[in-house]
Amino acid sequence: MSFKDLLVVVDLGQSAPERVDVALRMAREFGAHLTGLYVSNPPSFHPTVLEALPPDVIELQERVEREAADKAHAMFDERVERVALGVPTEWREAEGDVGDLATLHARYADLAVIGQTNPDDHIAPGTASDLPQRLILAGGRPVLIVPYAGRFPVVGQRVMVAWNAGREATRAVNDALPILAKAARVSVLVVNPRVGYGGHGELPGADIALHLARHGIRAEVSTVNTEDVRVDDMLLSQAADLSADLIVMGGYGHSRLGEMMLGGATRHILRQITVPVLMSH
Repeated sequence: MSFKDLLVVVDLGQSAPERVDVALRMAREFGAHLTGLYVSNPPSFHPTVLEALPPDVIELQERVEREAADKAHAMFDERVERVALGVPTEWREAEGDVGDLATLHARYADLAVIGQTNPDDHIAPGTASDLPQRLILAGGRPVLIVPYAGRFPVVGQRVMVAWNAGREATRAVNDALPILAKAARVSVLVVNPRVGYGGHGELPGADIALHLARHGIRAEVSTVNTEDVRVDDMLLSQAADLSADLIVMGGYGHSRLGEMMLGGATRHILRQITVPVLMSH
């Protein structure tokens, strides 16, 4: 199976052009169709308040929203012409809650490409500070999160798989198979493995490496035991040491509320990533 239908969520944040570029290059690599989605989220007013607003105020709000959508569309078209002219693309606009509508549209794509939340421009038109969390948990599709800082001309040639033998990691590896099959190097990292039944087996990482080998994917497996460093920090450190251009991992092994209470790895990594991360739940 290959990616044939990609979605990129577009906004007016500073990092949006690079995110679109990543999605376009991926669409070109897989011969896929790319849909650009922009969601406007106008302020909602109680009907009594809306009736009291002067018409020119409402018209101004509508004009501002229209100009923002047009600007996002123009940026998308410009990146298509510059980066991957000839890739089949489609532009969609919707109005409402960004998280809800991005989730809805993602369910009709093989992969959704979004941006890491940038604390400096999270209120830019088309953005939602909790979009990564909501899309990972509710979209039912793998999500590629592109960092808000940096350029990423190559994604998926040197892949690090964060493997913990859990359901979410299993889903992520399966969802990433089209990328792993094209990668020049696949490294499987197991941190603090539990040996035996309910864990990683007698030889941690061997079973997933064998599974990947049956898909024609040669993976190098390494294990790390650490008590002094957080698992999420270790993952990011190892990704840097491996010069990985993509991390594949499961997202939200606990519920979102549980992650917040426990200081979960997913939430920490979503804040700290410096390379794109493919997550599945």
